[in-house]
Amino acid sequence: MSSSQAQAQFHETTLPKQDYVARIFGYAVAAVSIYTGIHFGYFPESSDGIAMFALLYPHLVYFASGPFRRRKAYTTRQFLIHGDALLCGIFLGLINFPIEIVVLFAVMINTSFIVVGSLTAWAFCIISLVSGAGAAYLLTGYTQPAPVPYEVFVATAAGVGFHLALTAHNSYRQARDLMRLKMKFQGQVERFQALSHQVSKYVAPQIWESIFSGRRQVRLETQRKKLVVFFSDIVGFSALSEQMEAESFTDLLNTYLTDMSHIALKYGGTIDKFIGDGIMIFFGDPKTKGTKRDALACVSMAIEMRNHMEVLRQRWADQGISAPLQIRMGISTGYCTVGNFGTESRMDYTIIGKEVNLASRLETEARSGEILVSQDTYTLIRDKIDCRSRGNAIVKGFRDPIPTFEVRDYRNQDDTNERQFVKESEGFSLRLDRDQMTEAERLRAAETLEKAARRLRLNQPADADDVTTDVVTESSTLRKFPLSSGMD
Repeated sequence: MSSSQAQAQFHETTLPKQDYVARIFGYAVAAVSIYTGIHFGYFPESSDGIAMFALLYPHLVYFASGPFRRRKAYTTRQFLIHGDALLCGIFLGLINFPIEIVVLFAVMINTSFIVVGSLTAWAFCIISLVSGAGAAYLLTGYTQPAPVPYEVFVATAAGVGFHLALTAHNSYRQARDLMRLKMKFQGQVERFQALSHQVSKYVAPQIWESIFSGRRQVRLETQRKKLVVFFSDIVGFSALSEQMEAESFTDLLNTYLTDMSHIALKYGGTIDKFIGDGIMIFFGDPKTKGTKRDALACVSMAIEMRNHMEVLRQRWADQGISAPLQIRMGISTGYCTVGNFGTESRMDYTIIGKEVNLASRLETEARSGEILVSQDTYTLIRDKIDCRSRGNAIVKGFRDPIPTFEVRDYRNQDDTNERQFVKESEGFSLRLDRDQMTEAERLRAAETLEKAARRLRLNQPADADDVTTDVVTESSTLRKFPLSSGMD
């Protein structure tokens, strides 16, 4: 049950019963005042009709308003309290407004008005009270009332005091019940949030957020959108899986997928699925920055993934995994069908279309450490990304040869915000991320590079302590491998 449903149930059950009891005692005060006044000769015998009406009215209005309460509980409650105000004004007018009784009833009815809640409701109730008094005055006129007998005043005051105590008790019960409901539903909300957080791990964060914010309905529907599609996998991963223990292999795979997922989310990619060591990501849904910026974000993500593999290879080498693992990636841009596929009981939010197939084929065509993009993707990124043509490729599922382009790096790298440098060759590996290094780390890295460069030029053997020099920071890795006279 939702919070709004609980509130509606509270208005339909608890409040009407409390109002019913309070209305019985409120009108009973008027009846007691009339009967006491008749007994002591203050009111004429004909006034007993007013007293009988006061005793019957709460029961009649409670049962008559039942159908309306079930449909519009709050509105019905407001209407009835305004009716009470109108009848109170008429009652005071019929007994010629004795000041002592007017004050007591004004206190009682105003307390009921305040319990209703808002200042606006109170103001309109006062208008209803004055309107009732004015109507009684116009119908019966006004006669100066005699002083109210002491007995009538005491009986009325006692009834008003009891009614005020009952109103205070009901208000306390309402506050207590509302507090219990709040605590109950707060616990349910926290439980729901915990469960939804667990469910969110099975879908892309963007999809989860759009569903729980109400922007997307969970139903079988699709739409056509221009998307940028990305596929990647690790070269030689299947062979490695046969050589490793299951626990170590699982840890390696989860580490790889976790780091790559962080990079994908950093650039705004929607992670579609993991296929073993393969990753499928798309840009442009549910949020898009425009196809050109989506394509640049996707390629930037791919470049960072490729660079990050050096960090992972060093980490795995420290764990005794010596295989030089590399990833290959394929990127395509075009119109795809995106949405919920499946059945009403089991859906999968994914994309289909020839561009998805093309991205997968480009990933298969790519060599180790290579990023291949389609013609459409190249057109969108060529002013920012340095690419070279790989020629036409004949891929499965496409009749005509497909132009392919290899992503090399950012254009004008020194003039852009990209501050990374990666270079690898046999016996040599270097990775720098200058933006994420402190000034002291930069100085130490520069000294290490200068020492390595001097020895390389002079063809000097390294000292024992300098055979291998590592400078590792949280976000940068610099490695100098042993140098020999035969190294190019």
